[in-house]
Amino acid sequence: MSRFYLTLTAGLSITLATACSQSNEADIASPSSEAAPPTLKAEVEEDSSAIVVTGQRIDARVIDAPVAISAFSSQHIASPPPPPAQARNIVVTGSAIRAPYPDRMMPWYQDVGRDKFTATQENAFKIARDEPVSTFSIDVDTASYSFVRASLNNNALPQPAAVRTEELVNYFPYDYAAPRSAQQPFSSNVAVFPSPFTAGRKLVRIGIKGYAIERATRPRANLVFLIDTSGSMHAPNKLPLVKKSLGLLLDQLDQGDRVSIVTYAGNAGTALEPTPASQKGKILGVIDQLGAGGSTAGAEGIRQAYALAERNLDPNGVNRVVLATDGDFNVGITNQDELKGYIERERGKGIFLSVLGFGMGNYNDALMQTLAQNGNGAAAYIDTLGEARKTLVDEATSTLFPIAKDVKIQVEFNPATVAEYRLIGYETRMLNRDDFDNDKVDAGDVGSGQTVTAIYEIVPVGGPRTMGDLRYSKPAPRSVAAAPSEYGFVKIRYKLPKSDRSQLISTPIDRRVEFARFADAPQDARFATGVAAFAELLRGGRYSGSMTYDDVLQIVGAARGTDDFGYRMELVQMVRAAKTAGSMAKLER
Repeated sequence: MSRFYLTLTAGLSITLATACSQSNEADIASPSSEAAPPTLKAEVEEDSSAIVVTGQRIDARVIDAPVAISAFSSQHIASPPPPPAQARNIVVTGSAIRAPYPDRMMPWYQDVGRDKFTATQENAFKIARDEPVSTFSIDVDTASYSFVRASLNNNALPQPAAVRTEELVNYFPYDYAAPRSAQQPFSSNVAVFPSPFTAGRKLVRIGIKGYAIERATRPRANLVFLIDTSGSMHAPNKLPLVKKSLGLLLDQLDQGDRVSIVTYAGNAGTALEPTPASQKGKILGVIDQLGAGGSTAGAEGIRQAYALAERNLDPNGVNRVVLATDGDFNVGITNQDELKGYIERERGKGIFLSVLGFGMGNYNDALMQTLAQNGNGAAAYIDTLGEARKTLVDEATSTLFPIAKDVKIQVEFNPATVAEYRLIGYETRMLNRDDFDNDKVDAGDVGSGQTVTAIYEIVPVGGPRTMGDLRYSKPAPRSVAAAPSEYGFVKIRYKLPKSDRSQLISTPIDRRVEFARFADAPQDARFATGVAAFAELLRGGRYSGSMTYDDVLQIVGAARGTDDFGYRMELVQMVRAAKTAGSMAKLER
């Protein structure tokens, strides 16, 4: 009997040893991979407690699976050789570790809650008698709308700071009267009608339509694609989407246009010298070969892109840097004020800047806005290929070719007819009164054929005030009947793209453009009001009165009008989604 047990024990030992050996071989050498680097395994196993995570994400899909396993389940891996003396601690900075084991990649890790936005307070009501003048920069950015949509598609309400009312309103084209000449590239459209927010108040809609450049007459384009290839871009909705988006843009360029490419990760470099757009295959070949990995030296990339654009400056064309990034700069100059100063100094050379944002979870919108607003450019957020098509195909001319720069609006309200007013949105674009006439003060730019909309809510004299008169102040006028016909006066100041001297357009706000009922107001004015109401509700609804999402649905549904591309119907779906969305995105691993 003892001999039997000895034989059985020996057999089991041999079987177990063979199985372990086969298992170990399978772990070390899979059919599609080579042996794992022993040094890195050793570093992790030697002292896994010495790993320091700085708060930036580790993209699990690009971490070598054997390394990850050795850190947490070292019992399944054979003992490694001793590590080199100098390699003891591993500091994870957020950059991706490139994996030679595609068949062993772990599931994606998605950052949540690290998006950065600049918080602003909603514009408050002002007393027209004390502050009759309102001044702000034009804004044609649409990044906020796309980010709000991406959040709602994820069944989460966006954080209030992510919602910029004017960017939601200006996402949609409006049927305003077009100007007749490129020498006066704007026409202004004004309407006054009852406010749906609070009874007794009115809305003033100011609409601007830019001159549309014919494709045959548009200037040449000298474009520098500045592409973020850092580790944070290694996600399906980041670098892969960047590649597809730029491919769509290439289709909109003419043969005389030129494209160059600068990339940046831990450092920056020129991937493609200026190349005619007619050589599309060559340009796409460079774009297709790009991969993500390393830290993010964004400032150095910007520096090189501007230098390349300046070196190949086309004095008769449009010179533009097109930045594609999630904004997660972590090497070199990362301070927004420093980057702002650099961009301000460079824009004087005639180089515009377009910023295309990608990704969610660690998206730095605050930086993107700083770059775009101070670089004579605009910011868009690309969350889907459909948005890329809208921005870079359907609206390519307005995206790339400016018709005016440093566009400012100033409204002077008449205290005899207007007791109080507030500008809805444009909080990040407010200017001082004296900035309007100062041609050295930068402002927003408008592209070919673009529409811009601004909405004021006013309290007519005798209407429901938000603030009472002070004890020692001069009483407000009480009689509306004796008041003049004007509510105010609109002035628009702009420069032509190649000029440093501004020009002026003026329009009165009078009773000739007033509508007695909200339902009688122009269709586009009512739709824009519904969009603004939606944005204000997402921000907290401080001034939206008793307005609800259902009220918004009623307004935009009745004023949807022609909707060839389905943008307005999409907004309806977004409002419906907001009614049931959670207050915070869920972390999914």
